[in-house]
Amino acid sequence: MNRVIFILGFLIFGNQAITAQSVIGKWRTVDDETGETKAIVEIFQEEGKIFGKVVEILNKDRKNARCTKCDGKLKDQPILGLPIIDGFSEDEEGFYKGKKLTDPVKGLTVKGKVWLDPEDSDRLKVRGYIAFFYRTQTWLRVSP
Repeated sequence: MNRVIFILGFLIFGNQAITAQSVIGKWRTVDDETGETKAIVEIFQEEGKIFGKVVEILNKDRKNARCTKCDGKLKDQPILGLPIIDGFSEDEEGFYKGKKLTDPVKGLTVKGKVWLDPEDSDRLKVRGYIAFFYRTQTWLRVSP
C-alpha cells in the first residue's frame, strides 16, 4: 500500500517538477515598458520546436483587438489565438531561438530567443532582436 501511495505521489508531484523546468505551458505576459500584464500565452511543442499563441487577453477592453499593425497573413487577425512564437529550436545551451517572434501591439515580427530564468524557473525571458538592438520581457508562469 505504501508503495502505491509513493508511486502516485511521484507521478503527481514529479510531473509538476518536470513541467516547472520547461518553457512549455501557460505564461502571463508582462510589458517591459509599462509593467502591465496583458495576456496569457500558451507555449507548446511540435516536432521538437516550440510555438506560442495568445490564449487569453487580460484587458477586457482589448478582448476583440486585432493585429492592425502586423504585416502579411497576421494583418488584421484577432490577437486572441494569434501565433507569436513560431518554430523556435533549442540550442545546446538551453535557449530556444527562431526568426518569428511577433509583438502584436507594435506589429513587429523579429528574430527572438526564449529561455527560463536561471534563478527562477517560473520566470521566462523573451527577447526580440532588430539588428544590434534587443528588448527583453519577463513572463510569469501561470499555475496549473
